[in-house]
Amino acid sequence: MEYMQVQTPKYNCLLFDLDDTLYPLSTGLQAAVLTNIQAYMIEKLGVEESKIPDLCDLLYKNYGTTMAGLRAIGYDFDYDEYHSFVHGRLPYENLKPDPVLRSLLLSLPIRKVIFTNADRVHAVKALTKLGLEDCFEGILCFETLNPTHKNTASDDEDDIEFLGSTEPSRRCSNAEIFDIIGHFLKPDAGSATLPKTPIVCKPSESAIEMALKIANIDPHRTLFFEDSVRNIQSGKRVGLDTVLVGKAQRVKGSDYALESIHNLREAIPELWEGDKVTYTGVAVEAASVTAYSLA
Repeated sequence: MEYMQVQTPKYNCLLFDLDDTLYPLSTGLQAAVLTNIQAYMIEKLGVEESKIPDLCDLLYKNYGTTMAGLRAIGYDFDYDEYHSFVHGRLPYENLKPDPVLRSLLLSLPIRKVIFTNADRVHAVKALTKLGLEDCFEGILCFETLNPTHKNTASDDEDDIEFLGSTEPSRRCSNAEIFDIIGHFLKPDAGSATLPKTPIVCKPSESAIEMALKIANIDPHRTLFFEDSVRNIQSGKRVGLDTVLVGKAQRVKGSDYALESIHNLREAIPELWEGDKVTYTGVAVEAASVTAYSLA
């Protein structure tokens, strides 16, 4: 009698960050994003130009994104308007079709999902420019985790409604704004007493867990690709195996390191192994290649 033994693949989902992960930092998009954020803060929120560098640095370090930090310290604005301003004038022409990466992704017999802090319009546009728009099952993006414009932080998932934000941008008086720069000038300053943000985003562990739940992704069978060390470490803490992209050396929290996403097959060849069905010691490939479309 012959016995059949199925060896289940270690991973059943590949979760990819987008910006500076699926394309290199050298495209200049990230530098343009920073420039546009700073311009938005000056033009739309009335922030003093002299405070911009320190403010951006503190908000990014303490809240994950400048946008999340701005909302935390008291600025109110329309999310769609913000994204349109910040991403609407990016040099997308610097993104070129990537047939090598496309071939790699389509050859992988595993579910593939995008997870980005950016808005959906930007994600779709960037993927289309790269020629990767049909390589992923779906996109977990800003709107996925922030479907409504909320004025206060909430941990209640029942607050989620699939509606767009409607609040217009408004300038806040100085009395309404938490002085985060002044806060960190104090000798005993720390992050524990900082105001919370209503925005849900990486590197928050709860944001990652929420995204995984929405997409029905098992963290213990998922490989997470990211260029951000902070996001990698948060992902590791929620149970994901992790790949740091853009670096040759692993850091704490990363299981793999890829200098370029193009090195994927050489670095992690087991992703192509698929299900192996063994009959009396003979292994036969049983997985088929499936291409997913954006959902």
